[in-house]
Amino acid sequence: MISTHLIVNHRLTVAWLAKAEQAGLSAVEIFCAPQHLDYRNKSQVAELGHFFRDSQLKLHSLHAPMYTDDIWGRTGPHTHINITEQSKALRIQWVDEIKRAIELAEVIPFRYLIQHLGVGEQEYSEFAVEAGFRSLEELSVFARGMGVEILLENTPNGLSSAERLELFNRLTHLNLNYVFDTGHAHLGAGIEHEFEIMQNRIRSLHVHDNDGKADSHLFPTIAEAGTIDWTKTMQLLRARSAQYPLLLELREVADMQHPLTEVTRVFDTLEALK
Repeated sequence: MISTHLIVNHRLTVAWLAKAEQAGLSAVEIFCAPQHLDYRNKSQVAELGHFFRDSQLKLHSLHAPMYTDDIWGRTGPHTHINITEQSKALRIQWVDEIKRAIELAEVIPFRYLIQHLGVGEQEYSEFAVEAGFRSLEELSVFARGMGVEILLENTPNGLSSAERLELFNRLTHLNLNYVFDTGHAHLGAGIEHEFEIMQNRIRSLHVHDNDGKADSHLFPTIAEAGTIDWTKTMQLLRARSAQYPLLLELREVADMQHPLTEVTRVFDTLEALK
């Protein structure tokens, strides 16, 4: 499986999805970003809906929106969607925004919504935990009504390391499951450490590489700058393989002429590692 994060800076079209299907991929995760998938755009949603109804390709999951602008929040903090926002009015605004994305399930059914707890580099606080609880309690009820389960992702901030996600579940009793992100774990306490903590609740994956410093979403086994030990990582992931599919979340490489061919090569290489 592949996340459309690979082409997130371009509009998502049925032509690209058809190429993904032709490349032998069985399902995708769609990344919600205005420049890519504008879930408010009824025309784009309807076009994608027609494709999925007639296609063998399935929508496995939807990544919740992170920003309201089309340049990754660079127009200002007011565009950063944060369900742990201190202002109740803003928090309600962001919860309503995520609900609009979940409503895509009415047109294109999907199983999981991938949700971040807090934003990049946010520090831990009891207030943020309480705000996150209120938001996710409401969102979980709404999502279940659409046949969708919310998964929390381990991300590089003070709220979303493996330990902090487990603490959040213990404190709130929401008992949410996880998407395990290899690149984010590599930036944090390490893949083996975070996997051991999260493993029982992992229901999906984000597989990508980096140099241990920047969240660069590199192609595993191909990118020279990647420093993840993929033999050890695949041994870990296979231990729970019945719980989740192998899903790549990659960043576009400007001079890569046939990225979906390279995606297929990555899958083949990862599966062959012993």
